Amino acid sequence: MENIFSIQTEQDFLNASLAAFHYQYENVEIYRKFVDYLNINPDEVNSLVKIPFLPIEMFKNHQILDRNASTDLFFQSSGTTQMNLSKHFIADPNLYEESIYKSFEQFIGKPENFIFLGLLPSYLEKQNSSLIYMVDYLMKKSAKPENGYFLYNHSELFELLNCLKDKKVILFGVSFALLDFLDSIESLNFSIEGSKDLTIIETGGMKGRKEEMTKDELLKILQNGFKTNRIYSEYSMTELLSQAYSLGNNEYKCPSWMKILVRNAEDPFSYEQEGRTGAVNIIDLANIHSCCFIATQDLGKTLPGDTFQVLGRIDHSDIRGCSLLVS
Repeated sequence: MENIFSIQTEQDFLNASLAAFHYQYENVEIYRKFVDYLNINPDEVNSLVKIPFLPIEMFKNHQILDRNASTDLFFQSSGTTQMNLSKHFIADPNLYEESIYKSFEQFIGKPENFIFLGLLPSYLEKQNSSLIYMVDYLMKKSAKPENGYFLYNHSELFELLNCLKDKKVILFGVSFALLDFLDSIESLNFSIEGSKDLTIIETGGMKGRKEEMTKDELLKILQNGFKTNRIYSEYSMTELLSQAYSLGNNEYKCPSWMKILVRNAEDPFSYEQEGRTGAVNIIDLANIHSCCFIATQDLGKTLPGDTFQVLGRIDHSDIRGCSLLVS
């Protein structure tokens, strides 16, 4: 396999994707069985839209791993202990770290230039979080003494943010925790002093903890509460080793080794045109040792300029096409 981080053109991406497809058909047992079940001849797969995308639910019940690899490291999705959680086995953590670094550098800047703070309580309280691994890695590369995590000690975080107002600070926060923080300091009559160097990166994750709101509503509340327009968003998941970032307007952009396709929510083998809403398929070439081709349960649409929006989750009453694939 060629170095995915050297991809520059659409043809480069197509070539790397087809190479990944054939490699995983030969070496990832669950993916090969899935392709065979669909009666797809791998020799006839010659474009992105002909590649079969593995339903993300497969990570809940199967170990999806390259037969040439062995590992004890895995990431696990968030959820309650009663839920059947996804596991993503990681054969090459160095590949994940390189993906983290290069994507962050492309969209935000060099990690070494920032102080990193984390307001990620639901993730810190669970083991095997890919998000915590990512933020830990960025903190390690930054090596700033002020780096650190916060659970529910909101007044301490408030004081630190005001102390660091003249420094470049990245606050990674799960959505409900950022809103809880703003509610908490408002109840204490605290007010954050505006800083042009404060960047908030929200990672999604309401999970029923707050009244549902649109992403635009969330971003507006965060802009007003933190007194900064630098409210960014990160899009990834346990089953991926790459991240897309939005620097505003709820429009995400992928690094060169990752791509979004939007399928018809009821027919997983047809694709929507730019601007039309459907279900999100993701190609993540960093997933070479698991599966690069994931059919998610997110709704979204592609937009001009190689950007995309995430619009919510598929209603399970309307997931007939994907259910056929899982069964």
